[in-house]
Amino acid sequence: MKDNITIRALLVLIILACNSCAKFLDVVPDNVATLDNAFTTRIEAKKYLFTCYSYMPKNGDLGDDPAIVGGDELWRFSSEGGFFSMAQGFQNVVGPLGDRWGYYFRALRDCNIFLENIAKVPDLAEEERRRWIAEVTFLKGYYNFYLVTMYGPIPLMKTNLPINADGNDINLSRAPVDSCFDYILELINEATTNLPATIIDPANELGRVTMPIALSLKAKVLVYAASPLFNGNSDEAGLKNRDGTQLFNPTFSKAKWDAAATACKAAIDACHQAGMKLYKYHPDFQQYDLSDTIMTQLSIRNAFCERWNTGIIWANTQTNSTGFQQLITTYIDPANRDITVVKGQLSPPLHMAELFYSSHGVPITEDKTWDYANRYNLKVAGETDKLYLWKGYTTAYLNFNREPRFYADLGFDGGLWYGQGRYDDKKYSDLFYLEGKYRQRNGFGKPGYGSITGYYLKKAVQYQNVIGRGNDYSVNSYYWPIMRLSGLYLLYAEALNESAGPGAEVYNYVNQVREQAGLQSVESSWTTYSTNPIKYTTQRGMRDIIHQEALIELAFEGQRFWDLRRWKEAQTVYNRPVKGWDLIQETAAGYYRPKTIFNQTFGLKNYFWPISEGTLSTDRSLVQNLGW
Repeated sequence: MKDNITIRALLVLIILACNSCAKFLDVVPDNVATLDNAFTTRIEAKKYLFTCYSYMPKNGDLGDDPAIVGGDELWRFSSEGGFFSMAQGFQNVVGPLGDRWGYYFRALRDCNIFLENIAKVPDLAEEERRRWIAEVTFLKGYYNFYLVTMYGPIPLMKTNLPINADGNDINLSRAPVDSCFDYILELINEATTNLPATIIDPANELGRVTMPIALSLKAKVLVYAASPLFNGNSDEAGLKNRDGTQLFNPTFSKAKWDAAATACKAAIDACHQAGMKLYKYHPDFQQYDLSDTIMTQLSIRNAFCERWNTGIIWANTQTNSTGFQQLITTYIDPANRDITVVKGQLSPPLHMAELFYSSHGVPITEDKTWDYANRYNLKVAGETDKLYLWKGYTTAYLNFNREPRFYADLGFDGGLWYGQGRYDDKKYSDLFYLEGKYRQRNGFGKPGYGSITGYYLKKAVQYQNVIGRGNDYSVNSYYWPIMRLSGLYLLYAEALNESAGPGAEVYNYVNQVREQAGLQSVESSWTTYSTNPIKYTTQRGMRDIIHQEALIELAFEGQRFWDLRRWKEAQTVYNRPVKGWDLIQETAAGYYRPKTIFNQTFGLKNYFWPISEGTLSTDRSLVQNLGW
């Protein structure tokens, strides 16, 4: 009987470990990962430390990050499978798209191995040992958190199962979601004390965990725990273990928002003490006297894609943006159209273009001076538009009088595209702009290339990239930001508004983000321009403002996918048509007609991933998520 139990324990761990195709980092010189060698010296133990880091999700990677094409903010022509299939409603229980259940339990297993063996290393200084332990403890918290965001309640593998475990020890039933969050926070709190406040050796250590990173993740975890998907979610009340244990508490707790607000403020203070601040572009090495318009756009663009700038809390060194930039870059330079390495394939749909504020900093549906009813009508760009739109070009009214983030984030027919080798905005004729109608340079007509909606993603293209002749595309790579200071400010504003309602502190942190984006304060913008001038004075109204501010500020960064879920707004947002312009038209009158590309659907079950049938058949104590 004992032999059968041992075999079963091994099978559980093997299944959990092998659901991923990720390569195990080498931890010994001869590429044989054995525990006998992994902790014999500091050098070998450090390899195992980086093994624990190696499981970090590859943010911005279409094959690894569900938040890029698994939602609704980027669309493409061809069905490439993977997460794009998930956006089209093809999730399933036999082979779940983007299944990471086994992958992250393997990560947790390796983290546990590290923590159980690091004391054996003889030549490791105690201060460094404590730091490494803190880093891996943090990573355990992070990987558990990632699993919870995907699957909801999970089993808590606090330690590895011994090979001689009996039947009771190998029970892998799911823990209630509140217990999951408590354990994640316990790990982060344990880790924080021994993490450095800043990185002392940037050349070798940027990307490793610091105390501000840990406190910022703690804040994010508490915000998630307080959000509607996890806090009082009666739709999940029926999810129970086989013994009847309820996995979601259907009772709302305001105290969770109180705790989240406190944690957010502590994280902000730690970031400030470490020297972080909202990024602002400084033309220290720029030989041209740039206009305020272009300077603001560069502050917005570079806040995301300038390496290790002052506004980045944590960036993922497991990522490399070169391939992503090649995929989203269009033919910017009309003199170099023969290049094949740029694809321009990932397209923001029309609803993303409509998401951004008017130039007055309020939604285009609310701006009493903005002609929303005629937003698809045509208009010719004039002198005052020329640093946003090509002067004399006819485009849709939708593209006029929008906030700076609209022009910094999006490329479109008739839109100016600053940079990419042309930097003097006083030499207007030298600057680039896009031509997106049928058979035009950036339009539909070339197989394997182009936007399916008529919009291009500019935000993630580093402005100093240069397209040359042939296949020469000089790309400035950057590491994908996991957390930015502006995002933390908005989490704090959200938590504080939910905890105590709107007030000066809430407005202050939203307004700092808006100021960086070239907008007036919430109070001024809504009072002066909105059809609902008192919206910001109510908790519900301010909630809507904060949500939209976050969706705009963090657009295309992999946050919208998760935020719409935790807010329980995905069923509303994802049950509408995905639209773009009429791409096969050569005239402006024909082109600027909205066309439905895909009718997206999203049900209650889609808030969480299904657990695969194979995993369920291996461990009978697990229960499936509702609806699957």
